[in-house]
Amino acid sequence: MTSYQPDPETVATQSLSSKELINELVEAPNSVNHVEVIQTVIASLEQDESAMISKTQDGHLWKFKYGSVEVFVQLTGLSDEDTFTVWSPVLKLPAKDEPRLMRRLLEMNWHNTFEACFGIFDDQVVVLTTRTLAGLTPGEVSRNVTVVASIADQNDESLQSEFGAAS
Repeated sequence: MTSYQPDPETVATQSLSSKELINELVEAPNSVNHVEVIQTVIASLEQDESAMISKTQDGHLWKFKYGSVEVFVQLTGLSDEDTFTVWSPVLKLPAKDEPRLMRRLLEMNWHNTFEACFGIFDDQVVVLTTRTLAGLTPGEVSRNVTVVASIADQNDESLQSEFGAAS
């Protein structure tokens, strides 16, 4: 991965905040550049210049720090059938009292996660959201990245404290 820095040309020529730029892009959805929107959203959320991007023939992958968590954003391509996925690990598995942990996560999925949900990926509990690019607006990109980052940051320490590494 290489360190991501906002395009100075884009940032320097815009006198708009990240939120204003996203709102401006929402009003012109036919000209949405998903990569640019994601980079703008990440630039508004990331801490300590932590954002990195990896671009391959399989798409784009961003990673950035938000509070106490790392957040990943992936585009598998740029067609309507490609996917936009955001996830953030909150707890390594195996964990203590996994049946109670799973019940807690399912209860949280019911009322605390908005468009996101808790899941398991690569032996970790993650907060995630995914959808195809068809009709994806800049506002949805911003909301999904923000929701995953916020929910992960709000829950990682309490989940680790209560259910952390099984002995």
